[in-house]
Parts: sequence; C-alpha cells; structure tokens
Amino acid sequence: MMLSDRDRGATAGSIVAAQRNDGAIPWYPGGRWDPWDHVECAMALDAEGAHEEALRAFRFLIARQRHDGAWACPIVGGREADEVLEANGAAYIATGTWHRFLMQGDRRILHEWWPAVERAIDFAMDLQREDGTIAWARNLAGRAGDHALLTGCASIVMSVRCGLAIAHELGGERPDWELSLGSLAHAVAHKQDAFANRSRYSMDWYYPILAGVFDADEARERIEERWSEFVVEGLGARCVNDRPWITSAETAELAIALRCCGLDEEASALFSWVQDLRHGDGSYWTGATYPDGRHFPNERTTWSGGANLLAVHVLRGVSPAADIFTGSSLPAIPEPLEPEAGIELS
Repeated sequence: MMLSDRDRGATAGSIVAAQRNDGAIPWYPGGRWDPWDHVECAMALDAEGAHEEALRAFRFLIARQRHDGAWACPIVGGREADEVLEANGAAYIATGTWHRFLMQGDRRILHEWWPAVERAIDFAMDLQREDGTIAWARNLAGRAGDHALLTGCASIVMSVRCGLAIAHELGGERPDWELSLGSLAHAVAHKQDAFANRSRYSMDWYYPILAGVFDADEARERIEERWSEFVVEGLGARCVNDRPWITSAETAELAIALRCCGLDEEASALFSWVQDLRHGDGSYWTGATYPDGRHFPNERTTWSGGANLLAVHVLRGVSPAADIFTGSSLPAIPEPLEPEAGIELS
C-alpha cells in the first residue's frame, strides 16, 4: 500500500503540529530533541512541499550550532542532564542541506548554509581514528568516546558525500574529506570488528547499504544473510533480533535500503506491512509488539512519520531528491589510501 496525497499530507501535518515556535522538531509535542531526527523530519517536510516549515527547522538548527560545529543533545537512556556532541548528529546537516537543494534548486541556500555544513563535517572528521572509524561522540569537556558505532559511521559516509556534493556545486574541493571518506567507508564495509558490537540491532545490518559502501550484488547478499533475523513476514522489521518488537522507522528505512539494491517488490511489500502502525491523524506509532499488536512504547514520534514519508518518495521516485538515498546524485566513494611499501603514513 502506497500512501495517497491526502495521507502524506496528514503525516506531514502531524510533524508540523509537533514543531515548536522556534522551529525545533522534537520527537513528539513537548518531547526531547536531537539534530539527526530533526533533520530527517525537515527533509520529510521538504519532500511533502512544506518548505516554509522545513526552512524554519533548518534555520533553528543553524542558529543553535556550537562554535565547534556540533549540537549538544541528551544521551538516549542517560540522565536528563547528560549531554554529548554526537558525530553523526552533527554531520547530518550536510544531508539535509543537499536534499533541500535538490528539492528547491536554490544555490543561495548552499552558500548560506555552507559554513554550518563545513563546521559540522569538520567536527565529525576530527573524531576519526587510525582504523578509519569515527568515535561516536565527544562529551562537553571535549573527550572523545572510546568506541565507534557502525550505524552512525554509515550515516556519516552519506553526510560526507553530501558535503562533497555541496562543495563541488559551489566550485570548491575538500580533498581532506575525500581522504577521510575513503578510509571511513572501507571500515564500514570491511572492518565490522572495529565497531562496538551492536549486531542485534537491525540498523547495523542495513545502514551500510544506505551509505552506498556495497555494490548491488553485495548489498543483496547482505540482505539475504540476515533477513529472517529481522523481518517478520506481514508485519515489518524488528528493531533488535532478540525481541518481538516491530518498529515503523526501521521498517521504512529498510524499505529504502531494499530499493537501493534493486529489490523493489520486496521494498513495496515491506512498506505496506508497516502501515498498520499509522494512526488516524497521520502520525506513526514508534513500534508494536507481536503477536499481541500492543503499541510500544506508547508514543507516536515525528521521526517515525518522517522516515515513512521519505520512504514513499524513494519508492515512488517522484521527488527530485529521491536519488540522494540511492547515491546517484552523490560523488563516488574514493578508494582508501594505501601506504607505499616501506613508507609509514603519519
């Protein structure tokens, strides 16, 4: 089942209804806020034609950026006062900016937002480690986290590619980003052991596909390897492989990943299953347990609606920005730099 124009408008309206007066888009009205999910929702609004609301969201984001290029946000599951500066949350503004440009074709936006994009990606790249991975965050005291997250690093791959696309459109180059991107993408594709072990999470399974680090054959093989672990036929995708819990955002994102590797029929079927989590007002429940169908947690989140809206546009291919997820509008990932024989790279 593909959403009608009216259905999509209602979902966009549910996101706008949660948007604060200052432009921030929290998880739900009065809830917490983080930069990654905020950008995803802004992209979804742009895709649905709610350009003014999306613009307010982006301008809020830029106005709130720290001098180091990051945004402070609470740790999920941590104490309310605990805040960190997440690498993937910072870099995602590049994806949102390139998406906005593809939707609007306005180069003035690229010029206006480029300083924020550049600071954000520089922040993330400064957390890159010798093995090519990027530490997940810094704390407010400036200390880098002691591990990297595969999903986060995969997201950064896409964001850096978008940042390079923006630089090229503006007539500039960032060869240092290209160099870092090559080693980061290589780590995402080939160094699974370099990341914290979160293999129970479906996002670690499909996000490298969204990042474009595999060709179509490799991506399909990756999908087939763990399909039965994460996909419940007729319902959707699990968040984790050891809990009976289907989540709407992960299912929508997995549908995009399937589209990226040419599994169009499977993508459409998967997307149709999860529409059972759509509320009558257009918003989406975060997830539900099975077989009882109980909504868990008892919340409808803006980013769940945003993920589903973006999935519609990718699966239908009707948005000027749909190709951002398949990588066809992005620079190719460079090969990682290999040291010459007998020479150590500092």
